Amino acid sequence: MESFCNRVALITGAASGIGRQLALALAAEGARIAALDRQGEGLDRLAGDLKGKSIACAVADVTDLAAVRSAVTRLEEQMGPTDLLIASAGIGIETPAERFRAEDFTAQIQVNLIGVINTLDAVLPGMCQRQCGHIAALSSMASYRGLPHMGGYCASKAGLNSLLDALRIELRPKGIAVTTICPSWVRTPLTTPLGLPDKEMMDVEEAARRILHALRARKPFLAFPASNAWQARLLRHTPQPISDWLVRQWGRKMKKRSR
Repeated sequence: MESFCNRVALITGAASGIGRQLALALAAEGARIAALDRQGEGLDRLAGDLKGKSIACAVADVTDLAAVRSAVTRLEEQMGPTDLLIASAGIGIETPAERFRAEDFTAQIQVNLIGVINTLDAVLPGMCQRQCGHIAALSSMASYRGLPHMGGYCASKAGLNSLLDALRIELRPKGIAVTTICPSWVRTPLTTPLGLPDKEMMDVEEAARRILHALRARKPFLAFPASNAWQARLLRHTPQPISDWLVRQWGRKMKKRSR
């Protein structure tokens, strides 16, 4: 099992949601936190909550490659080389077909996929040189298949899954682990506007606990909760007409809740 004590954990999207909770949990286990986010105020709050712990913060937008490279350089100068990268920065925008806007799709792909690529550009060469490290990225169960009104989000996360699958195979001989994390609904600023019942939402603290358990074991893949993961996998192997009908019913239910 992997220990986080004195390891440098670079977390994007660390100012809120799952990224923030992972920073708090890792710091409690003795990790050195390198926090990156575009929200400076959120990073200040995180640093305040981790007063007395080892933390450095940098403000950068993951869609800006030059800014990410510069931020990672500063963070590693302060904290040391990155041992664990957690790419948690992400956005979600509703993309119904009747209001199709290329900008909404592009924005999600830029953050959810290109943002991870930009962060890897800054971190991965050092890991390869040292022949060690661990890469984890927050994907989603929405990556399993296209969902109504979520085409842009689903596409960005499906692309991320494919990228991580390829890297996992290439990097294993170099001693670098790759973990794909696919949660369902977790109570964060990203999901709160959806208006989902509390019973369908997982607390961010529980999500972080499950993620850290998977990272300790250097698991290649984590999907949770198990009940949703089982349903999502089954849906992928259901005959297309039935699968489409089921997803269509789900989409109608979600549309009613969002009104």
